Formats: sequence, structure tokens, C-alpha cells
Amino acid sequence: MLAAVTLLAAAVAYTQTPAKSDAPPPNFTGLAGDRFKPLTWDEMTPEQKTMIRHILAGDRKNLGGPFNVMLRSPEMGDLAQALGGQARFHSSLPPRLNELAIIITARFWTVQFEWNAHRRAAAQAGVSEDIIQAIANGKRPAKMAGDETVVYNFATELLKNHSVSDATFAAAKNTLGERGVVDMTCVMGYYQLVGMLLDLDRYPLPAGTQPELKPLAQLIP
Repeated sequence: MLAAVTLLAAAVAYTQTPAKSDAPPPNFTGLAGDRFKPLTWDEMTPEQKTMIRHILAGDRKNLGGPFNVMLRSPEMGDLAQALGGQARFHSSLPPRLNELAIIITARFWTVQFEWNAHRRAAAQAGVSEDIIQAIANGKRPAKMAGDETVVYNFATELLKNHSVSDATFAAAKNTLGERGVVDMTCVMGYYQLVGMLLDLDRYPLPAGTQPELKPLAQLIP
């Protein structure tokens, strides 16, 4: 008898519990894309909605960039966006050096949207406009701080040669530590993935924005 009463009470409680809302998060503002049609909330699968909720609950607070493409493989996309959040916002590198590594990668791949977003982030983090413009033009910056030189040498050598020399590795390790070397390599790897997805999609720049990067005969000096 007691068991029956308990089951009945549970059933009543269940029927009175409101269903979990399937409404989009308050900061969901829609997606953009070109080759990949921007998905609306109602078109998304539960896995895609989970990925969107995770992104908007994290450090980014917006959906600009590769996420409309990543939604086509939401389980992988969710893992990738989490890696990106860690690499960008929780690196052991200071933002100035982290953003420097990102814009070097964006220039190497000539990713216009990635460059536009992160050249501004780099400036806000303290990277000088002279350095930003030199990288945009495919030139070695004439004047860099010691730690910026370490990042520039490491990033450009790794991208160009697919390896780094013992001297370059030692300089990076001595300046940034082993974790810093790994964090820098990971953020570069993540933004190469992002760059490939953005270029694959032909992702649009913000309205009224002109591409800054010109094709270069030599990608890295």
C-alpha cells in the first residue's frame, strides 16, 4: 500500500513539473554563413542546441565565426569550441602574446574574418599597430619586445618549416615555460582549424568591412 501511494505521488509530481524549455538562450542572436546555410534554432537537433548553449554559456558570448559550420558535426564541434575557449581565454600566455600568435596564423592562411576579429583583439591586448601592419604586409616587424620576438620566431618558423630549431625551441621554453610552448602551439593549431572552416564556408566579414589582407607571394618572411 505504501509503495502504491509513493508511486502515485511521484506520478502526480511528474505531471505537475513544467517541461524543460526548448527556447533559445537569451543571448542567441542567430548565425551567419555562405556555403553552409545559417541554421535557425527550430532547425537544430538536440545535439546542435547543446553545442550552442555551451558556446553562449562560455567566455565568447556570441556565435560569430566557425560555429555555424561546426554545427554540421555538433559532437565534434562542441569539443572543438571547448578547446578554442581554453586556448583563447585560459592560456598561460598573456593575451598580448596569445593574440600575436593568432594573428600570425590568420595572416599565414589569409583568413579575412579571423584577421579582422583578432587584429582588433591584439591591439586591445597591447600589440602595437606597427607590428600588426608589418604582419599584415608579410614583413618581419622592425621593433618587438623580447617576448614578442620569441613568439614571432616560434610561430613563423613552425608555420613555414613545419618544425622549429633547437635554438628557437629553447628560447620559447626559457621565456614561456613548457606549458607556454604547448599553449602557443595549441592556439595556433586551433586557429588553423578555424581558418580552414571559415575559408571553406567563405564566411562573410561584418557589414561595411573591407578585407585588409592582400595575397602575398611569400607568406612568411
